[in-house]
Amino acid sequence: MHEMTSSHLRSAYGGESMAYMRYVIWGAAAEGEGFANVARLFRAIAHAELIHATNHFGALRNEAGAFLVPSMAGFGLGTTSQNLEGAIEGETFEINEMYPTYLETAKQQKERSAQLSFHYALSAEKIHAEMYTAAKQSVEAGADPDMGPVQVCEVCGYTVEGEIPEKCPICAAKRDKLRTFA
Repeated sequence: MHEMTSSHLRSAYGGESMAYMRYVIWGAAAEGEGFANVARLFRAIAHAELIHATNHFGALRNEAGAFLVPSMAGFGLGTTSQNLEGAIEGETFEINEMYPTYLETAKQQKERSAQLSFHYALSAEKIHAEMYTAAKQSVEAGADPDMGPVQVCEVCGYTVEGEIPEKCPICAAKRDKLRTFA
């Protein structure tokens, strides 16, 4: 694998791993503040981030050794509204800056497994940003968002609230590959 794509995968792996932990922590804080649905949303999207990290790690299957992994990471534990803002900022960075650059590099270097992993993550992060934005609006109005079950595709991290689709719109996995967070 070309070093630049490999470096991007390592960075994305680090960023998604930290997002997973951040969302687990912020979910617990939301639960403590009485926002059970926001907590569930954080847990569901944390799972999607774990899937992204797993996909990136898998794309690096031929890499071995220790590497210093630079990645963007937000820190801080605030109110649920502040934590949602942090999540929106992180997702927006990935959508506008990180994944488009990483994906284009992987395409130029003809690194198919990296392209697929970056495509899956970029597509799902757009949905995550929208879901966090809607949740933040509810929290700022003093209410836990009214939400049905949240579904996460175990293949690509696609996330949707409500009914399970027949197949994932990102990776075309069958509905039995979606995990429900109710």
